[in-house]
Amino acid sequence: MRGRSMRNGQQEAGFTLIELVVVLVILGVLAAVAAPRFVDSTAFLQRGYYEELAMALKYSQKLAVASGCPVRVTIDAGSYQARQQAAQSGSCDLTDTTWPTGVRLADGQLLAGTSPGGVATAPAVTMTFDALGRTNLSADQTISIGPFALTVVADSGFVRAP
Repeated sequence: MRGRSMRNGQQEAGFTLIELVVVLVILGVLAAVAAPRFVDSTAFLQRGYYEELAMALKYSQKLAVASGCPVRVTIDAGSYQARQQAAQSGSCDLTDTTWPTGVRLADGQLLAGTSPGGVATAPAVTMTFDALGRTNLSADQTISIGPFALTVVADSGFVRAP
């Protein structure tokens, strides 16, 4: 902004047309670069599904320990589900290989979920938590949901989700 002299000695304050055009061009470039980051919700969906899956794994492990019945969690590219073996005389039938009973949350809903569109999980894995909370995995398993990753420690069943 510059002051210009007028004939009667007063100064007139204001912006030149060139200054206004430069400011508008800069704002346009910033809007073109920043706007897609605010409109694209993929990162938010990935983070939400990552936290949902981490909760499901932690809940499955705690349920296996609390009930004494193993819990099997199956994870594939677009979904997960947790199941238990059939009950027999008030306890788990450890010989059952069909895992017919879906794990239910406190509100009665099944512990299962589907990833939002555009969100993929890798790798597909099936793991079982035993009555001590350990898994049947031979090594630690890292599961990726977009840029986020969680690790299930094989020996303890600990779910490391930073």
